[in-house]
Amino acid sequence: MSSKRSGADIPNVNGWGDCPPRHSVAFRVQHRLRNTVICAVAAVLVFAGTAAGATLLDINGTITDQAVDVIQQNGKSASTQVVDPNAGKSLEILILGQDTRDGDNSAIGGSEADVQGTHNADTTMVMQISADRKYINLVSIPRDSLIDAPSCETSNGTLEAQYNVMFNSIFASGYSQGGDLASAASCTMNAVNSLTGLNIQNFIVVDFNGLKNMIDAINGVDLCIPADISDGYTGMNLSKGWQHLDGTAATQYARLRHGAGDGSDVQRTTRQQYLVKQLLNEALQKNMLTQSGQLYQLAKAALKSLNISKGLANTTTLAGLAMSLKDLNVSNFYTRTVPVVAAPSDPNRVVWGDDADTLWAKMRNGEPFVEQSTDSGSTGSDQSGQSDQNGGSDQSTTDQNSTDQSTTDQQGSDQSSQTGNTKVADGIEQDASGQYIDTATGGVIDTETGIIKDAASGQVIGISEAYLNNVACPTKQ
Repeated sequence: MSSKRSGADIPNVNGWGDCPPRHSVAFRVQHRLRNTVICAVAAVLVFAGTAAGATLLDINGTITDQAVDVIQQNGKSASTQVVDPNAGKSLEILILGQDTRDGDNSAIGGSEADVQGTHNADTTMVMQISADRKYINLVSIPRDSLIDAPSCETSNGTLEAQYNVMFNSIFASGYSQGGDLASAASCTMNAVNSLTGLNIQNFIVVDFNGLKNMIDAINGVDLCIPADISDGYTGMNLSKGWQHLDGTAATQYARLRHGAGDGSDVQRTTRQQYLVKQLLNEALQKNMLTQSGQLYQLAKAALKSLNISKGLANTTTLAGLAMSLKDLNVSNFYTRTVPVVAAPSDPNRVVWGDDADTLWAKMRNGEPFVEQSTDSGSTGSDQSGQSDQNGGSDQSTTDQNSTDQSTTDQQGSDQSSQTGNTKVADGIEQDASGQYIDTATGGVIDTETGIIKDAASGQVIGISEAYLNNVACPTKQ
């Protein structure tokens, strides 16, 4: 496991510097296959502007009446941009999708007696917004990972350290011990910090009804379905090709596991990453950060759906973050999944691979997952994509999706001549054997799913939205 450190002699239950704890007899957390996964980070990225927008719009009359112009002096006008208290700082946020059937959630997740009152986290993502706001790193942690969790404080006493448990059980155990969301999310954040060496101080939690409402607020999302989907657990049936999904359908897409790919939780995390990128693109294409009408509707949905740690739950903080991200190029949004291998103690579970720390090291060092070139010639496709995003709402799907690449060829489009491969699209090449290659990682793209796998180990790296949007579904239906 990636948490191991040499030369240490005490359990890693208090922080990064300690050594890993011993493994006790495997503790298996029973769960229904229908346990849902919520793709919360999409809401967060859009929400960075929407929550603040909703608050500001609600009190717009007061603010407008009291506002006073700053008169230009000496030919220079004063900046009216909202102050960002996190300006110049890297910002790490833990994104948690809560699986609960309370309230309206039962309409999507089910209302069976054995799932009532449960509080699980079936989606966990670590998001890092760079200090210069030029890129975002996002890592998904598979819920089936077996890990060692340090002890943590809850609203009702200390939750003791846990050994060789499924990652998503930390949230449930924290909730059981403390009896509230603060305990569940705080214990999970504490474990992630211990396992990764990061210093995450903020989290956002959303349930699947909240995700549904936010997607509906932007009138749905377009997704490329590379192969027919039929999932008896979620009841989802989708045909191959472009599909426009409303909030309910998109949330079920985030949940589904057995109707696509190999049915693994790891592959499910990659589909959630794809949904995140498509949602972000949808919001940026509509220029929602400046269009107050639809922004307000999304904001109201977000405010009712998200539970935010107090470090972020501040109008000035959110508005400042929104302004700093308004020019973010979606091609600089890099998504990855923690590398995993089969767990020795349970073939149905996984543990983090030895190279998992490569991802965490980049985040600890404030580095993008994909090297960013300063050569204007090598990022021409990115720049044209950004221009398209700002140029109106009538772009074709091909133009829209040309910028939607977590694995965009940031290092230039001439790599194909160096490798002997044929360029298929930005970020994608085809080798002599006919395999599609993701140029940023060198991974092989599965044509049935769009999932990128390491060429040597076969481990899942992420998903290629460039392949999905430009090859598997080249034109909008």
